[in-house]
Amino acid sequence: MRTIAIIGASLAGLRSAQALRRQGYDGRIVFIGDEVHLPYDRPPLSKDFLLGKVEAVPLADQEDLDAIDADWRLGVQATALLSTQEIALSDGTTVEADGVVIATGGIPRTIPNTHVLRTLDDALKLREAFADARSVGVIGAGFIGAEIASSARSLGKDVTVVEALPAPLMRVLGAEMGHAVGQLHGDHGSTLITGVNVDSVNVDGGINLADGRKVDADVVVAGIGVRPATDWLAGGPVKVDNGVVCDAGGVTNVKTIVAVGDVANCAGHRAEHWTSATEQAQVATRNLLAGETVATHTNGGYVWSDQYGARIQFIGRATRDVRVEDGSIEDRKFVATYRDGENGEDVVGIVAMSNAKLFTRLRRSLS
Repeated sequence: MRTIAIIGASLAGLRSAQALRRQGYDGRIVFIGDEVHLPYDRPPLSKDFLLGKVEAVPLADQEDLDAIDADWRLGVQATALLSTQEIALSDGTTVEADGVVIATGGIPRTIPNTHVLRTLDDALKLREAFADARSVGVIGAGFIGAEIASSARSLGKDVTVVEALPAPLMRVLGAEMGHAVGQLHGDHGSTLITGVNVDSVNVDGGINLADGRKVDADVVVAGIGVRPATDWLAGGPVKVDNGVVCDAGGVTNVKTIVAVGDVANCAGHRAEHWTSATEQAQVATRNLLAGETVATHTNGGYVWSDQYGARIQFIGRATRDVRVEDGSIEDRKFVATYRDGENGEDVVGIVAMSNAKLFTRLRRSLS
């Protein structure tokens, strides 16, 4: 291959370029990114960045970027895949490539009159809004919502978190552990409202709940998930269904096109995790250069989140058989395992709060 285009200049795209160079690819790499910024780390945006402790954290220094030796097309969007080898851009130009890595990530789901937090520009707007706010409302008690709530409390704001499900993170951790993690909000002075939908958000702030209650908030943030950024692929040669459809090696129905990161629906599973994006990039680029699927990636589902001074770690999958192995929920320091099998002998998932050492040891026992 003489030219490989990487659509998306964030974590998954950058790791793909680095993997290509490590694997000996010496052809041309063209980056197409809709943001004007060089790749930066997203996790700090909801934490230390909002607190004003750090600015943008680069994913690579200049020496590493020079080693990639790429043609950067930043601040421009891919608008269509005209063929298997031609990409149309929002500035009216096109890029021709022998291979394509789709790493366009996700687009936040929105509610009118709310902020979202996905990009550096989103974080800048939210940090500015927080400066003059007395109260903050967060819709969605998932990882990103909880981290934003935690940061807002650290800044001294009155915080209310609204979650439609009966417990925070219920789809990821299950009801019991979702309740356990959700107790952090109350511990630190945030108000958590669960089991109710949002009807609307006022222009000047304030949340109207479906049951008639109203939540005062000067600033409202929606943390209700993302959808894969695949609109630009509509009508093109690559199959799309809840992301870019690909096999376990990231290879699409077109062998010269692979997908990585949040946008990739690999073998029926789409993972929106930092570690998955990194791991997928190594495998997908190998398959791209090979011209076929010679390696596959098994998603471990590892995710971490820092909330109110506690680190939450999870890997695997949740089941109804969950057992606290060490510590206690009451002390907010524990490790629990999720079990499966006829007698619950198989460990299929692990969750920990503020117990990274034991979590790391126990994850080796995953079935």
